[in-house]
Amino acid sequence: MLQQLHIQNYAIIDEITIKFSPLLSIITGETGAGKSILVGALNLILGERADTGVLLSREKKCFVEGTFSVSDNKEVKRFIAKNDLDMDNELVIRREITANGKSRAFINDTPVTLALLQEVGAYLVDLHQQFDTLEVGQEDFQRKVLDALAGNNKLMSEYQVLYRNLQSANKKLQTLKLQKKQFNESFDYTKFLFEELQQAGLAEDELENAEVELKLLNNSEGIKSALTRVSVDLNEGEQPLVPQLKVIIGQLQPFTEMMPELKIAAARLLSAQIELLDISEDIERLNDSVNYDASKIEDINQRLTLGYKLFKKHGVKTTADLLKIQQDLDEKLQAVQNVDDTILEQEKEVEKDFQLASVIAAKISLNRRGQSGPLQTNVETLLARVGMPNARLRVAVSSPAEVSISGLELYGYDSVEFLFDANNNKQFAPIRKVASGGELSRLMLCIKSLIAGSVDLPTMIFDEIDTGISGEAARQVGFIMKDLASKRQIICITHQPQIAGKGDAHYYVYKELAGDVVKTNIRLLNKQERVTSIAQMLSGEKPTSAAIEHAREIIGG
Repeated sequence: MLQQLHIQNYAIIDEITIKFSPLLSIITGETGAGKSILVGALNLILGERADTGVLLSREKKCFVEGTFSVSDNKEVKRFIAKNDLDMDNELVIRREITANGKSRAFINDTPVTLALLQEVGAYLVDLHQQFDTLEVGQEDFQRKVLDALAGNNKLMSEYQVLYRNLQSANKKLQTLKLQKKQFNESFDYTKFLFEELQQAGLAEDELENAEVELKLLNNSEGIKSALTRVSVDLNEGEQPLVPQLKVIIGQLQPFTEMMPELKIAAARLLSAQIELLDISEDIERLNDSVNYDASKIEDINQRLTLGYKLFKKHGVKTTADLLKIQQDLDEKLQAVQNVDDTILEQEKEVEKDFQLASVIAAKISLNRRGQSGPLQTNVETLLARVGMPNARLRVAVSSPAEVSISGLELYGYDSVEFLFDANNNKQFAPIRKVASGGELSRLMLCIKSLIAGSVDLPTMIFDEIDTGISGEAARQVGFIMKDLASKRQIICITHQPQIAGKGDAHYYVYKELAGDVVKTNIRLLNKQERVTSIAQMLSGEKPTSAAIEHAREIIGG
C-alpha cells in the first residue's frame, strides 16, 4: 500500500507531499493542472528512465520518494530477502536526479539499480493508463486469472514441485543418453587403448626400475673388474690390507696395557680390520651377483621400447601415469557396460514424475475449464454496467490431444487466450489485437474486480481510464472501484463526478502562481469542498444549486 508520496522539483511541482487513503483515493483537477505529472513522478520510483528535462529548477536536484506499507506483501518480502536489503514493515523507495543528469535510486537507503526498482515496483503498484499495452492481453496474465478464480493455487504449488523434479530427472536422462552416444562412438578405440595397456602388463615403477637395471647390466664387466681388484687388494696380493692390519695389531698388542691411549688405538685398528673384513665379504658377494646377461638385456630393451612407445602415445613420462590411464579407461568401459542399466532406471524415474505431474496438470486444466463460462458471464455483466453492453468475451482453453514431457510447462499444459468482440458481431479475436485503450482499461478493471479476493494484487492506479464514458456507465465504474478498494488500495485520476463521488479521500490538483512561476499543488478536500468540486465537474466553475444538490447525492449515494 502506498502510504505517502513526496515530490520535489519535478516538472511544475516545487514540493508536495500526499498521504493516501488505504481505500479509494480520488484525484481530480482541471486539464493541465498536473494530475498526470503525479503519475510521471511515481513512475520514477518504479524504475522508469528520466532526463534532466523533468527538473523544475536547475539549482537543485529532483527528489521523489514513496513510502509503502509491505507488512502483508509476501512477494516484496521475498524480493528483499533475495537481494539482501534491509527489511521493515515499511519500504521507502527514493529517486534522485541531479542537474547534470545523474540518477540515483535507493530502497530503504540502500543504493540499487533501475532494474531492481522495476522488479520491486511490479509487486507494489499496478498502473493503468488509457493507452498502455495492458497485461490483460498477455497469456500469462489470462492464465493466472483463471487459476485465481479456480482456486488452483495449492494445486499449482504441488504441480510446480513435480514439474521441476521432472525437468531435473529428464535432464539427467538426456545427459546419460548423450554419454551413451559418446561412449558408443569412442568405445572401440577406448577398448583398444585399454587392452594395449592391459597386455603390456606393467607393474608399479617397472620402467623406471628397468632403466636402472639395464644401466647396471650394460656396465657389468667394468663393475665386476673393479670389484675383483678391490677384493684382491683387501685379501690377497703382495700387500693385502686385511692381513696387514692383523700384523700391525699383533705388533701393538704387547704394549696396550702400558699405555691406555695405545690400547684405544689398537681397539680402533681391530674395529677397522673387522669392518674391512665385512666389506670384503660384501664385495665378494656383489661380485658374484654381477654378471653380463645378453638375453636379459634384450628382454629389458624390449620392455623399455614398449614403455617409451606408450609414453609417447599417451603423452606421459612415468609408469604410474600409464597405470592411471589404464584405470581410467577401465572405468569408462565399465560405465559403457552400466549405462544401459542406469538409463533404464532413470527412464522409470522420469515416467513416474511425468505421470504424477500429468495428473495434477489435468486437475488444474479441468478447474480452468470449469471457470471459463462463469468468467465470461461475469465479465460481460460488468462490461454492460460500465457502458459496453454489446461486448462479449470468450475464454479459449486449449490442451494438446496427447500430453508429453515436452508439452508440460511451468503452469501446466493449457494454452489460454481471451477473445474479444466489442460489438456482438460474432467476430472474436485476441484482446491485444482488437480492443481499444479505453476498452482494455475497463476490461482490466472488470477482471481485476473479480479476482481481487483471490490474488495478492498491489496498489492499483487508474489514470483517466474513464475517457469516453459518462452517466450511468461512469457511476457503475465508481461502484466497481469502490468495491475493489475494500480489498486493495485504489488511486484513481478522473474527470467523472460519478467516480469522484465514490472516493474515501478526494485530492484536488491545482495550479498557483508563485512569484512569476506557475506551480502545481495538491490538497485533500474536506466534505464541503468535495461537494463544491464535484458540482463544478457537473456544471462548471460556478455551480448551480441543482448541481450542488446533485453533488451531495453522488457523494451520499
